[in-house]
Amino acid sequence: MSTRPLSPARQAAENLARRLREIRRSSGLTGRALAAIAGWHFTKVSRLENGNKTPTEAELRLWCRLCDAEDQLPDLLADVRALESMYQEYKRQTRAGMKRLMRTSVPLYERTTRFRIYEHNVIPGLFQTPEYAAAMLSFWIEFLETPNDLDEAIAARIRRQQVVRDPARRIEVVIEEQALRVWFGGAAVQAGQLERLLAVQRLPNVSLGIIPMMIVRPCVASSGFWIFDDELAILETPTAGIEVTRPGELDLYVRMFGLLTSVAQYGEAARELIVSALRDLAN
Repeated sequence: MSTRPLSPARQAAENLARRLREIRRSSGLTGRALAAIAGWHFTKVSRLENGNKTPTEAELRLWCRLCDAEDQLPDLLADVRALESMYQEYKRQTRAGMKRLMRTSVPLYERTTRFRIYEHNVIPGLFQTPEYAAAMLSFWIEFLETPNDLDEAIAARIRRQQVVRDPARRIEVVIEEQALRVWFGGAAVQAGQLERLLAVQRLPNVSLGIIPMMIVRPCVASSGFWIFDDELAILETPTAGIEVTRPGELDLYVRMFGLLTSVAQYGEAARELIVSALRDLAN
């Protein structure tokens, strides 16, 4: 017998409910006892622990205080805030065109002061040339069957790049050497993109690390991810963007980024990897 997989939001709700139940049991309180102390109807605890009711922040704070688990409150608050926002389906978001997806993220970029970015097979959007971006976005417009608003989408992407030249921001990027050699739009477009990388590498607020292909490495990331300050990580699948806000989980992305950074080449060594890819393009 097959079962329908849970939606990401429902799975997150059930995980939160399970954590509440574990916290209550660890405290030694019964459900009825907790409800009585909190001044709730006795059925509320059951509904919260079975995922039938999403807890408010006030309820979470009271739950943790009464169960002597206030150290777990930050993760629980992040969980409940992320229930609806953690999974952004591209097909739904791009019904009015790709430009909307680009524009909605502009405020996030503008308020972020530290970017930590890892990509394994593409150049990050902050560093893309208009031609490279056009080649990539053309594919996604066709794949997602969205209205063709390519020019407006590129303009929105370029607007997001304004943060790169703001000296008050720190842009830390790690890419795989493979990203230098995956073509979007042909050799001329790729050459222009590599020249752009050489230019942004010289910016004082930019740190560009490249992980060589032929090395022993301590870790491997299954997908690219972006960390915005210390508050949010976003990773992308072919169909959706996933937002991570739980402090404990976010810490793992920061740790992963540190491991990737430890094997990346910087400065002249990184420049030589880019120049080598340019030479191979010319041959």
